[in-house]
Amino acid sequence: MPKIIAEICQNFKGDKKILKEMIYQAKEAGADIAKVQSYLASELTLRPEFESDNPSGIVRPYQQEYDRLKPADLNDEDMAWFVSECKKVGIEPMTAIFTRARIPYLATLDWPAVKVIRFDCCSLPLIRELKERFKHLYISTDVTCDQDLGKTAELLKDSSFTFLHCISPTAPWNMARLDWLKQFTPSIGFSDHTIVAKDGILASVTALALGADVIERHFTILDPNETKDGPFSVNPKELKDLVEFAKKPKEELLEYAKKNVSDWQKVMGVPTWTPTQDELNTKAYFAGRFASKVGDKWIYNWQAEKVF
Repeated sequence: MPKIIAEICQNFKGDKKILKEMIYQAKEAGADIAKVQSYLASELTLRPEFESDNPSGIVRPYQQEYDRLKPADLNDEDMAWFVSECKKVGIEPMTAIFTRARIPYLATLDWPAVKVIRFDCCSLPLIRELKERFKHLYISTDVTCDQDLGKTAELLKDSSFTFLHCISPTAPWNMARLDWLKQFTPSIGFSDHTIVAKDGILASVTALALGADVIERHFTILDPNETKDGPFSVNPKELKDLVEFAKKPKEELLEYAKKNVSDWQKVMGVPTWTPTQDELNTKAYFAGRFASKVGDKWIYNWQAEKVF
């Protein structure tokens, strides 16, 4: 049966009581994995080009981002607590690793798998260090990485890994990409960021019908308007519905998807595509958003310099 990942992200608003309740409700809904993010606000980089208006159109002032992210920091002690709470309730813990500096400590904890975010899917130094320390990697694939995904797959050829097709909330689904990813690994999945009020869990069900063996879905127990990720996060009932769909035969799922998708050809889209300038600008911001501080120098995940 496909695995379902409940991505908690920043939806716990820095409150560990909410985080604990989310772990328990994810398990109650039937999710296989509860996932958090490992970034620290102190690893956020200040880049002058994003402080004010610029040609890319992306304005993310450092101080505003720091103040927003800081409450949701999960330090080393918090991460150990998270793993322990997941073990107590019987759900697998997982984290997305944002910087190489945190790898040594996180590798001391019992993670069945860890996640590489889509903006690092071609950061080979990061991925090399992760594959040496963790049992399995889930890697979201970004639209700018088509020409380089083969290099990532080659690096991981003797390792256990899953490629996840990943889309932003308003992007085309391009479900044809799922089959395209199978040239690199038989384990493929879908990281779903579609807007719940518009599409519900239909994109995830469609991915399951087309062979995804993993679905990652943002999860919340709060009102969708209470957090930045709320609009594309499912609630406990929706998560439970997704789990139930994952148990059904693919033929039944495909029939359901084709019946409920208004334009099947559009949803399938194309397996590969050339990124737009807006997509390149977005990657330029997010790929360098966090970095490892070594002495007085920032080391990014794609750079060859040693971090530890």
